Amino acid sequence: MAVNIKIYHNPACATSRNTLALIRNTGHEPEIIEYLNTPPNKRELIDLIQSSGLSIKEALRKNVEPYTLLELDKIPYNDDQIIEFMLKYPILINRPFVKTELGTRLCRPSEIVLDILSQPQLQAFAKEDGEVIINEHLQRVK
Repeated sequence: MAVNIKIYHNPACATSRNTLALIRNTGHEPEIIEYLNTPPNKRELIDLIQSSGLSIKEALRKNVEPYTLLELDKIPYNDDQIIEFMLKYPILINRPFVKTELGTRLCRPSEIVLDILSQPQLQAFAKEDGEVIINEHLQRVK
């Protein structure tokens, strides 16, 4: 059975790395889009956000320099303006977004990805910080 999984990934982000590892723990290799190098186009970005059930502002990463410089917390930009900023500065796109046949989610925390994976985890799993997500009985802990 073909499994189609796409992750918008930042390898420098522990949450993104943990999410990717949980996907791989099903035995499947996702399509990995390093969105800082290959950002989504406007239609793709809007689709990711809408299909995940988030507002534009909920998909916005706040603890990065462009957020502060653009005063995104002070100036009442509309959604289209915020999308344009996200396209110009992809670091403003929160991550990791994962898209599967079961839906799209912003996987923060990383174990949210388990809600949209159709295949079970193959072995116990702990995040990089040691937090157990899948125990030795292959049961979800978190």
